[in-house]
Amino acid sequence: MKIFILISILYSFLSGYEADNWSHDYNKTLKLAQKEHKNIYLFIGADKCHFCKMFKEKTLSKKWIIKRLKQDYKVIYLSRDRHYIPEKFQKFGVPRHYFLDSNGKILFESFGVLEPAGFVTMLDEADLTKE
Repeated sequence: MKIFILISILYSFLSGYEADNWSHDYNKTLKLAQKEHKNIYLFIGADKCHFCKMFKEKTLSKKWIIKRLKQDYKVIYLSRDRHYIPEKFQKFGVPRHYFLDSNGKILFESFGVLEPAGFVTMLDEADLTKE
């Protein structure tokens, strides 16, 4: 029983970024971003990707990172194993990071595992490309 509880807590912690108002529908998020005049952060990963898991654990588990992201962006997580991903985005070489304008135009893209400081640097670079 203790193992079940521990696994449940660990799962909740690791997948908390998904349960924390992340969209999994590109088209709906695009419409919402247009309505709210916000840009979009799109994180593409895979269910059994070791590097995606590392990125979630090291970076997306930080509340201050999520707060900063959601302040300026609508956030989407798409798993190449479970979600529809439009063809203009790369599905391999994950984790992938896309910053889009509210019309879906790619403003900035990157890939790989980023520590919190590196992710903030990437956010700063992406912010420079905003129109």
